[in-house]
Amino acid sequence: MKILSAAQTREADAYTINQENISSVELMERAARAFTGWFENKFPAPQTVYIFCGPGNNGGDGLAVARLLCERLYKAKVYVVGDSAKASPDFKKNFDRLPDEVDYLHISSSEAIPDLPSGACVIDALFGTGLNRPVTDLFAHVIKRLNNSRACITSIDMPSGLYTDSQTPAEGAIVKAAYTISFELPKLSFFLPQHESYIGDWHVVPIGLSADFISSVDTDKYYTTATDAQRLLKPRKKFSHKGLYGHALLLGGAMGKMGAAVLAARACLRSGVGLLTVQTPAVGYSIIQTAVPEAMTLVDKNRKYLTALDESIEKYNAIGIGPGIGTEKVTKTLIGQLLATTQAPLVIDADAINLIASSDRLKSQLPKNKVIFTPHPKEFERLVGKTKDNYDRLEHLREFCQEYACYVVLKGNHTAIGTPEGKIYFNTTGNAGMATGGTGDVLTGVLTALVAQQYTLEEACVLGVYLHGLAGDLAKSQVGDVSMIASDLIDYLPQAFRQMVQV
Repeated sequence: MKILSAAQTREADAYTINQENISSVELMERAARAFTGWFENKFPAPQTVYIFCGPGNNGGDGLAVARLLCERLYKAKVYVVGDSAKASPDFKKNFDRLPDEVDYLHISSSEAIPDLPSGACVIDALFGTGLNRPVTDLFAHVIKRLNNSRACITSIDMPSGLYTDSQTPAEGAIVKAAYTISFELPKLSFFLPQHESYIGDWHVVPIGLSADFISSVDTDKYYTTATDAQRLLKPRKKFSHKGLYGHALLLGGAMGKMGAAVLAARACLRSGVGLLTVQTPAVGYSIIQTAVPEAMTLVDKNRKYLTALDESIEKYNAIGIGPGIGTEKVTKTLIGQLLATTQAPLVIDADAINLIASSDRLKSQLPKNKVIFTPHPKEFERLVGKTKDNYDRLEHLREFCQEYACYVVLKGNHTAIGTPEGKIYFNTTGNAGMATGGTGDVLTGVLTALVAQQYTLEEACVLGVYLHGLAGDLAKSQVGDVSMIASDLIDYLPQAFRQMVQV
């Protein structure tokens, strides 16, 4: 699914209004009804709801919601902040529609800001997606008072004060919402870790924006839904054999780090690869043979580290490298040989990323359109350099992928996937329980298996990251997010694949 900018969202609104021959206030009514439907399921009536409205269209949404909540037996208290004489036309229309049962107060000074009871249910409708300057003065006082209260805040479309698709100035006040309800599509800001404390849990409600417009508008940012992932998954043929599903090679492990290779290998096998060979230092031979009996094992001549490539490396359909390999000089030399000789697509993780990041020569050897990097944020920083903020990081991600014609899976909550064409995909599965050692090794195994099965690198990234996160979500439902370990993800990969088939 596409992620639109604030400007494109306004164009979608205008296009829908024109094509359906409706008024803007009618579209606002749709949005208010969609929001209210979500709200009454989350916070059932009867109860008191405190609604803070700015003078723009986001405030108009809030006024419409207040009317609808009143019809549903809530007690609505509306606070209009700022100069109502400058209110938008749709704000004024919804203000005139407020029933007498709605309590109303105009806040024109900081002294008029009400004290809220502990646990108050608050709706934030001060500012929406059109904000282009930091929130200061009276509105900042209101926002700070809301943030300091013990209220449960739900924001309409955007937390007030937060920019939609660019860095918010540090001096601006921003609402810290527990929930953010976005109309039709999520916003770019929802996917960036710096905004976690402002956005809370976000949800999308449909309001009937033109599907034709959304389909035709250009964007370079997307987010992966269950339906998107399911479309990528290839069904197995009835008359199948292992030769149809690829032969993968995993280069992994070193003295004291064989667990990483085991995790990657097990995940690779659970992700449908036809054959798997694991190349490991001699110290890992019995470990791999015992822990992963379904895999074949190649033993490096060195006891502790990987130093030499398999002479028949051309037979592999995909090669994963990095889990547990260490950063020894002999291993760096092996990576150079791999980049110079192999024709197979590569999944590069962990210390293999660090070794390449440390060498401009190795970077220059990267084959075009055949590499997937899977860094965590620190590894990404070593690879591309320091960044100012998360928006700057996305630009670095795009530029690196375009410069080296590679794919980068930047791991984290809402993992960001960069492509050589400059597209960025955000993932929508996964949870904080996956912040534990070894989950990245599992992802390397999943991606290597998918690439070996002839998924394109882009398909492998999008589908693999989604399945990896889904396995984590399934594991969380059973073991929780505190006790989760990387092996749990492997245990739930079969269920994740089955769930994808059933979508």
